[in-house]
Amino acid sequence: MDARRTFQVDLAGLVDLLSHHLYASPRVYVRELLQNAVDAITARRLAEPGATGAIALETAGDGLRVTDSGVGLTEAQVHELLATIGRSSKRDDLGFARHEFLGQFGIGLLSCFLVAREIVVVTRAAGGATVRWTGYDDGRYLVETVDEERPVGTTVTLLPRPGARSWFAPATVLELARLYGDQLPVDVTVDGTPTTGAVVGAPWETTGARAWTAYAERTMGLTPFDVIPLSVPEAGLTGAAFVLPQPVNPAHRGGHRVYLKRMLLSESAEGLLPEWAFFARCVVDTSELRPTASREALYEDGLLDSTREALGDQLRGWLVRLGRTDPRRLGEFLRVHHLGVKALALHDDAMLDLVATWWPMETNVGRMTLHDFRERHGVLRYTATTDQFRQLAGVAAAQDLPLVNAGYTYDTEIIERLAQVDRDVRIERLDPSDLATRFEDLDPGVELGLRGFTVAAQRAMDRLGCEVVLRAFEPATVPALYLVDRETAFRQELRSTRDKVDPVWADVLSAIDDRRADTRPQLVLNHRNALVRRVTVLPGADLVELAVEALYGQALLLGYHPIRPADAALLNRSFLGLLDRAVPTDPEGGA
Repeated sequence: MDARRTFQVDLAGLVDLLSHHLYASPRVYVRELLQNAVDAITARRLAEPGATGAIALETAGDGLRVTDSGVGLTEAQVHELLATIGRSSKRDDLGFARHEFLGQFGIGLLSCFLVAREIVVVTRAAGGATVRWTGYDDGRYLVETVDEERPVGTTVTLLPRPGARSWFAPATVLELARLYGDQLPVDVTVDGTPTTGAVVGAPWETTGARAWTAYAERTMGLTPFDVIPLSVPEAGLTGAAFVLPQPVNPAHRGGHRVYLKRMLLSESAEGLLPEWAFFARCVVDTSELRPTASREALYEDGLLDSTREALGDQLRGWLVRLGRTDPRRLGEFLRVHHLGVKALALHDDAMLDLVATWWPMETNVGRMTLHDFRERHGVLRYTATTDQFRQLAGVAAAQDLPLVNAGYTYDTEIIERLAQVDRDVRIERLDPSDLATRFEDLDPGVELGLRGFTVAAQRAMDRLGCEVVLRAFEPATVPALYLVDRETAFRQELRSTRDKVDPVWADVLSAIDDRRADTRPQLVLNHRNALVRRVTVLPGADLVELAVEALYGQALLLGYHPIRPADAALLNRSFLGLLDRAVPTDPEGGA
């Protein structure tokens, strides 16, 4: 015995689901009506190549009436196309799922229930009788043959649902018809007013930048930095990419204007370009890319993947050509959209070379490209953070160490990738502690004479886990440097985190902490600085400690280091202590 059962379908609920939740906005109902009408006209032209095509929308009376000169439907086709949801095989048999058509003929009528309580379709095919199909928003429908003489074609009448009459206002219908149907290869009118060609269409067949620029100004309200012609034959895609004239947030994926066989699919379709190409917006027409069920976005499949890659190659080629033919123009582009190009350089050798050759980076010997820096100084020596560069740039320059600030987005990765791609490129990440090895040691006699000062200074810094070092370095105007190497910084962060987490995680972090490899940050005092030399001969250990604490605090601030609670307390104590020593006692006996 066959125990299988048939699904029980609530037709009214299904209609509500498809009409109210498949589409993003009620305004798409005009697009779906135009799409079905264009498909009907396309079908008639296949059978009658000389047939004219026209679509008339009329808002007079209660609702909207749309008439097309298309192929029309027989009674059997009405049952199959207008009253069957989800079955595509019959549409294939009837010829309405062929390549030439915009969509699955008839399914778009469901979107009309967003604004209509009742839909009436009156249609006649060549040699057939006139058929009337009436659909209701509760899932019922009625099909009947009527004794009416009418030309071949179809008329769809929508009766508005309560609260939706505004969608049938003449100005609204005209605006939507122009939005979706302005590029259609058929004549479309709303109450006799033409919509196709009302706005000068996109120049699909030209590669001229002037025509595309004028189109961008009319439709998108911007004058593009440049226009890049686009063509992907396998996707039947033509159009243009507009390079935006102002910076945009790389995290914001702007949408593109996509037409499907000249019918507007979406004004904000995503995923057409690679993620790195956030500096461009596209207007394209395609005949092969598939839309989603709601026909408001592109379906992710292999063809879209290959199309995205091909469009990315065309944008990449534009950048390379610009570098070869117009470096000044490329420089202007990079000043606006360098983040996108640098993101691409992490994966693309041509873009990596372009960035290294043309993008000027901040260095302690002036702004220059990585290519010029390497030509002049050999080694690409860099800091990985902007704070480190600010701390070390002047001191490194005084030691004749040219330094690149690689603390901006992608810069460190680009420098490191240059060394991976070209073995002749030498790079060196400057660790702050490495800088101290280039400073001049003091004369042994001088160092011995300062032994008492060194002991007192170290006693002051032991409370903060810092080592005091006396060196001589340029510039002499810098009294002290606070230097932390990467290993020490990592262990400081690890221990700080360990003190804040629960015992379980604290034990885990303690296991990671290798005390045998323990190092401490260094407070390097510059003996060439006049103030430091005066501090070294101060009388009394207490005053020495206050002065060294003050130099420590100043080194933290000038080096853009984070201020811990203990550091803040030390700054306050040293400031008040030195102020107390500097201000004379009130001779009247006051404090």
